[in-house]
Amino acid sequence: MDGATRIKDDTRMELNLETISTPPRPAATVVLLRDAPAGLEVFLMKRHGLSDVLGGAYVFPGGKVDAADAELDMLAHGDQAPSALHAGLGESDISEATASALYVAALREAFEESGVLFAQGDVVAQPAAHAAALLRDGLGFNAMLAQLTLRLQTQAIQPWSRWITPVQPSVMNKRFDTRFFVAAVPGGQVARHDDFETTESIWLSPREALLQYWSGQIELAPPQIMSLVHLARHSAVASVLAAARARRPPVIQPESFDDDGERMICYPGDQRHTVREAALPGPTRLFYRNKRFEPLGGFEGLFS
Repeated sequence: MDGATRIKDDTRMELNLETISTPPRPAATVVLLRDAPAGLEVFLMKRHGLSDVLGGAYVFPGGKVDAADAELDMLAHGDQAPSALHAGLGESDISEATASALYVAALREAFEESGVLFAQGDVVAQPAAHAAALLRDGLGFNAMLAQLTLRLQTQAIQPWSRWITPVQPSVMNKRFDTRFFVAAVPGGQVARHDDFETTESIWLSPREALLQYWSGQIELAPPQIMSLVHLARHSAVASVLAAARARRPPVIQPESFDDDGERMICYPGDQRHTVREAALPGPTRLFYRNKRFEPLGGFEGLFS
């Protein structure tokens, strides 16, 4: 990147007030976790300021599902059959092929954006380093797996939640239907930003990430805020993974309202949301105030 590009990297997210009628695009995200001396930590990356999706915000590794993600032979390059992946997501209205593509997209994006590879092979001793070199040379993700005879470790990631961008989004002009997965970073691997789509990265406890957001040190979009609020209830990676295995991933489709010129986002369980049953712990609504999204009750209201 040149100097002009780097200067623009500090662009802040802007509040979006337009209604978007296009269907949401399938996407997948992996929330990378690790146990630190002080407790659970989450990996966050700062998206490039010129990105048309959450530019300048801190996010989890992830992105859109590509056509090639559905083409990978999971019997040859996966550790679970498509039927098991379909059952893991718990979505009866999608096909096994779609479920497989979501898992592949999650693992591919995690590798492309953070360098963490959830895959194993019989021959390659350090598959992440070999795989990264092949991708730098222009080989596609599926072809790389085939060349190195690797199997994706789909069992290492657990479905956590499903976020569908509302028709009237809050901070961007695109809509996504994103499956969030949680996973522990494999031993011996180091997560870092790619210096292309993301320019900085950091490990933080969920509460510390929210504190930095509250103080204006980092930008977060509402799905990341609410996901961190959820994760702040856990003290260790094992607790998060156990919780993920114990329940069906909740579906969250926020609903936006404008009250006297003030933007408000409501979540399932709120009296103004069409779904009356709560899907997440924490507040059921966020207000756009002081150039940030915040609940009633201030910072501590995030944990009510």
